[in-house]
Amino acid sequence: MTPREPTAADPDQIRAELSGWTRQHWDPGMALRDWRELLLRAGWAAPSWPRRWHGRGLPAWADELVGSELIRLGAVGVPVGSGTWLAAPTILAHGPDELRDRLLAPTLTGEQTWCQLFSEPGAGSDLGGLSTSAVLDGDSWVVNGQKVWNTSAHHADMAMLLARTDASVPKHQGITYFALPMHQPGVQVRQLRQMNFHASFNEVFLTDARVPRDNVIGAVGAGWTAALTTLAYERRFSALRRPDYSPGPGRALDEARAEADDHFATYSWYPQRAGRPDLVVAHAKAAGVSDNPVIRQAIARLITMHRASAWTADRASAARAAGARPGAEGSIGKLAASTIARESAKVHSMIAAAGALLTGPDSPLHGIIAEILMSVPGQSIAGGTDEIQRNILAEKVLGLPADIRVDRDVPFSELRNRG
Repeated sequence: MTPREPTAADPDQIRAELSGWTRQHWDPGMALRDWRELLLRAGWAAPSWPRRWHGRGLPAWADELVGSELIRLGAVGVPVGSGTWLAAPTILAHGPDELRDRLLAPTLTGEQTWCQLFSEPGAGSDLGGLSTSAVLDGDSWVVNGQKVWNTSAHHADMAMLLARTDASVPKHQGITYFALPMHQPGVQVRQLRQMNFHASFNEVFLTDARVPRDNVIGAVGAGWTAALTTLAYERRFSALRRPDYSPGPGRALDEARAEADDHFATYSWYPQRAGRPDLVVAHAKAAGVSDNPVIRQAIARLITMHRASAWTADRASAARAAGARPGAEGSIGKLAASTIARESAKVHSMIAAAGALLTGPDSPLHGIIAEILMSVPGQSIAGGTDEIQRNILAEKVLGLPADIRVDRDVPFSELRNRG
């Protein structure tokens, strides 16, 4: 089965064609991967992509429309996770064709799962200062270094890896973006225990790990450009929600629900990291302080900020639906999310007073408030710190002069050897 010519860019026509195709092919009793192979071959897995790479050449908004419509029809779409949300769009944008041909299909069917190996103990906000190295040795690159804060690395098949391939040039010019196979002796993954009692992240040690020579996303030395694409998609990653699959029986549905359970268990504390502004009114009522004028003002201020941020997100979503790639609006949303999270934690603390520090069944909201207070600081760090987002907005949107960076034109090897 080969994809048809691109469907006319009319939502109702797309829905009608998808509905007819789904009624003909969907069988909840089939294996999930078999179903996704059908989606792939028909161009419904990523309808906005070129036909050569499993799409239909439709506008960008068609991806969300088709995904939602498949669920409404009781079927299942592409896998959840960083493979489809981060790795695949980056590979599609930067290639090369051989890698697109080899990696996009198994990512869209769920055969390969992904994690992200960017940050290091000494290179977080200053990601360009990473020191993990990759040296070409025959038909493969030999990688040595350490990565940290890597979500789902303990069960990923592949990794989006940034490594330094040339230390003789300025730091951003000597980085290469790799597709690293995770299941090999040179890759050691350790889960990290957090102060909020979760273990969502990992540290990854790379010791003579091997990457096939052709597993370069983009070009050797051009990894920073590809990384910026991934980071732009990552800033909207947290806004993506668990699919509301049909509760009906069937192997494909069972496998899809299990896949989603496994993926989203990692993010079970993320609502608390966002501050839970949705709970402040109920919390105030439960605590008997909803008539307190100071607390009422604080709640009103928080809800105002939250709704304004949602409207900004809606505008960004409309821009993407019109075909625009994620841009500076992601930094605005990221900053707003950090501000709302901190303000939410403040309001919850005002309501609960000293009880906010308690955990257990008798604590405010059964310990959720304490978890909020421990989790909110991570909101200002994950996905690019607040300071980085302000720099992006200052330079890319406001046109302000860039920060003075004394390391901009200095070879990385000289930076590393200073002091």
